[in-house]
Amino acid sequence: MKLFTALYDRMLVAARHRHAPWYLGAVSVAESSFFPVPPDVMLMPMVLAKPHRAWQLATLTTLCSVLGGVLGYALGHFAIDAVVPLIERAGHAETWQQVQTLYLEWGIWIVFLAGFSPIPYKLFTIASGFMAMPLLPFIGASLIGRGGRFYLEALLVSRLGSRMQDRVRQSMEWIGWGLVATTAAFYLAL
Repeated sequence: MKLFTALYDRMLVAARHRHAPWYLGAVSVAESSFFPVPPDVMLMPMVLAKPHRAWQLATLTTLCSVLGGVLGYALGHFAIDAVVPLIERAGHAETWQQVQTLYLEWGIWIVFLAGFSPIPYKLFTIASGFMAMPLLPFIGASLIGRGGRFYLEALLVSRLGSRMQDRVRQSMEWIGWGLVATTAAFYLAL
């Protein structure tokens, strides 16, 4: 059974759906504050399906992700007493402490880095609110970090996607299971 190849094929079909941008926006908002699936898994197939809309899709993803980041910031600022027990019950108390330490050392740079990299951005949006980072610098760092990531993906997929599509589909099982293994290793390391 080719689990990830079938999911990939379904995602390409879904990427052409007329409501796909709404789904992309919703996933982008949710991922930045509480949802575990990154918007990249929707953005890339959507750009592949409609490369002429790459910049519009990257803009949508960026703005909705930053909006979700502001929601995470509000959670950290106003509801931290309710959020910390959930973090602790999930077994991430030590990670939460590490995030706070990194935040104190790096400030705005850690928000930018978390926005651009695969580091869980949502932890840093919540930490930003908890640590009372000024909102405008938080939004600025988020726009630059998230925008850099999503525009780079859109550029690469729109330029190289059609040439790479067959190779990616052939390798999808390796890619999918590799991501599962990497996520499991990251989780176990934490």
